[in-house]
Amino acid sequence: MNRFYFLFSLLFLIQSLAAQDKPAYQFFNQEGKTVKYKKVLAAAQKADIIFFGELHNNPIAHWLQLELTKGLQEEKGEGLILGAEMFEADNQILVDEYFAGTIDTKAFEDEARLWKNYKTDYKPLLELARDKKLRFIATNIPRRYANLTFREGFEGLENLSDEAKSFIAPLPFPFDINLPGYQNMMEMMAGHGGDNLENFPKAQAAKDATMAHFISRNWKEGQTFIHFNGSYHSDDFEGIIWYLRQYEPEASVLTVTTVEQAEIGQLEEENSGKADFILVVDEDVAKTY
Repeated sequence: MNRFYFLFSLLFLIQSLAAQDKPAYQFFNQEGKTVKYKKVLAAAQKADIIFFGELHNNPIAHWLQLELTKGLQEEKGEGLILGAEMFEADNQILVDEYFAGTIDTKAFEDEARLWKNYKTDYKPLLELARDKKLRFIATNIPRRYANLTFREGFEGLENLSDEAKSFIAPLPFPFDINLPGYQNMMEMMAGHGGDNLENFPKAQAAKDATMAHFISRNWKEGQTFIHFNGSYHSDDFEGIIWYLRQYEPEASVLTVTTVEQAEIGQLEEENSGKADFILVVDEDVAKTY
């Protein structure tokens, strides 16, 4: 055996063993017991709608989103639908035109309001859907209307044109300010919201309701919809899920959330029960931005 090849192989083996001794992530179930990735995939294959809550700058979460989607596509084929918070509903036409070949990559990326980490974190998901001829749904409310809600409350949305309203959840949509997630938001923003403090959770609810609406509108029984969003939008089975239950009370829903911990061998109490599966990532893992 070539000496260089032998040394290279030995180095690779050592690095692999070291990686096993210091894993970067661990999955837990809702009860705090460790589970393997294959169990998460098996559970996702049985669900109608899957929410993968992420920390936006966490590369492990983005990698596992892609891997889970690949696994689902192998099982579901074109019965799989993707959707994401990171794409706003009025950009659906751009996604569709890009997938159809009507516009090229440059035109799509120039005109769509893409997040700054699009190329590293979301483009792989979009391109997977495009290559496999899957539908990709832009689910989020246009940010200008979320900002309008923060400034004027839901009343501001009522004054929009019919065309503008087509990019948000049908009005009026329910709102429960007493949901723990919205209450926590108000507590976090106390002292920063001024006279608009109560509009912080309303702006969040406008996003949640709109994402739930477009998921419901594009999912049909027998299909599987996987949705990517910030974990806060689906943690504790609130946010988007609370609204989705208004539209699809019978759909089976599975949730994954992402958290960071200093030690990943045991789930911290504050992270227990946040989702069906909790992805714990070592807090020292490098961020994408």
